[in-house]
Amino acid sequence: MMVNLIIYSVLFLVTYLLVLRYNLHMFQLNGYKNGEHLNRLKKSIYKQWQLVPCAVLSILGSLTGLLAFNISAWVFLAVAALVFNFYRTYNVKKKLVYTARVKRLIATHFIITAAVTAYFALFARHFLVTSWAVILLLQPLMQVICNIINKPAEKAVTNWYINDAKKMLAACPDLKIIGVTGSYGKTSVKFYLKTLLEAKYNVLATPESFNTPMGVVRTIREHLKSTDEIFICEMGARHVGDIKEICDIVHPHHGVITSIGPQHLETFFNMENIKSTKFELADALPTDGMLFLNGDNEYINEKAVNYANKTFYYAAKEGSGYYAKDIKVGRLGTEFTVVTSGGEEERFSMKLIGGHNVINVVGAIAVAHSFGVALSDLRIPVRKLEPAAHRLQILERGAVTIIDDAYNSNPVGSKAAVETLAMFEGVRILVTPGMVELGDKEEEYNRLFGSYAAKCCDYILLVGKKRTEPIKEGALGEGFSSEKLQAFDTLGEAMTFAYGIKDEGHKVILLENDLPDNY
Repeated sequence: MMVNLIIYSVLFLVTYLLVLRYNLHMFQLNGYKNGEHLNRLKKSIYKQWQLVPCAVLSILGSLTGLLAFNISAWVFLAVAALVFNFYRTYNVKKKLVYTARVKRLIATHFIITAAVTAYFALFARHFLVTSWAVILLLQPLMQVICNIINKPAEKAVTNWYINDAKKMLAACPDLKIIGVTGSYGKTSVKFYLKTLLEAKYNVLATPESFNTPMGVVRTIREHLKSTDEIFICEMGARHVGDIKEICDIVHPHHGVITSIGPQHLETFFNMENIKSTKFELADALPTDGMLFLNGDNEYINEKAVNYANKTFYYAAKEGSGYYAKDIKVGRLGTEFTVVTSGGEEERFSMKLIGGHNVINVVGAIAVAHSFGVALSDLRIPVRKLEPAAHRLQILERGAVTIIDDAYNSNPVGSKAAVETLAMFEGVRILVTPGMVELGDKEEEYNRLFGSYAAKCCDYILLVGKKRTEPIKEGALGEGFSSEKLQAFDTLGEAMTFAYGIKDEGHKVILLENDLPDNY
């Protein structure tokens, strides 16, 4: 009996650790937000079906005393092996990061599990295995339970880091802080602006996509130097109030709103919430602060009428403020002329492709010029601009050109991406799992995506047969060939098919969006 219990304990411990790692990873990807995690669980709980037979057999074994290696035990062993194999080998794009917060969650997990085990071992030993089964079955929800328990400690830790970052900012009274936000384009504009401002200033910018409150705090605490003159702070948002939370930490002097559009509708619910959240940056600026707005964006124009800040518009077409004209876009780059609000003109060329990139660069030029950098001094920095990683990034792979646009696609960006693909000569291949986080509009926007992809691509390869059905409908509705539209279960299968296409000519493969692991 004792030997069998030891064997059972080992099986439980191994399975428990693997399931814990998986669900902590999902919780981290969901931003440690209880509501988001629960919402995502509703849609993806089927991925953890292995826990159900494991738990049921565990409970039956405990209640009937079948701890010996009879038929029930052997079945449980097989199920445990299945669970072990799944959680050991599941592929991830972004691994679980064992941050201090994750370690505290793990500690709370262990304390709860140890307490439950001790109680049943002392007072209800016959049901010990049953308690383990329940612990396994509840693992997807345990992250929320532990997060609630840890909330006071997490709040104290977060406040300490935030206050430390605020002290560091206060010690740099001459530092100018520029907030950059938008539904899309903010990361690209941030990187472009950093490159342009470095022609005259020492500039710090939040790295990669560090656009959450703690990402901003970490940037300040780890990278801010007394010699820095400008801090470009990217501000991301998934909920109303997210931009205000970051502004309350850094207190920006100036702001850039790159775009407003349908993104993260699962958490914003409607466009009004998105508009008001992006303009939380404008609300936070001092009265003499400069506000730079994308004048081509209808949502921004609707909202901007209520603001009296010193506003500068930038656009890819003629209008008030800074704008581009005489745009020439080719597969090797783009040329355009920038006209300032004062009537100055300068011709620029850059390696970036895509008409939508012009407006991002014009926005960066507008800010840099307003900070005293002459247009002529910006020509070389603009020529040096590189695409941000996974945002229409060109990768040459011998006989194949990869256009990597895998970062967090949206309705506007996806349309711009396939239109960029259409500019290339050769066999144009789209590989995509479609767009997510669009709430009730998700099917509609993916169907539209399929319709305009059909006009730009020679092949459409979909990743995820069920999820991409609306894209398929949209493409076929435009008369796209069903033989050149294929759906696959994995990205690897789609890429293998793409490389195997026999059509003559250079292959150009657009990777549009890459779903995070919690999808």
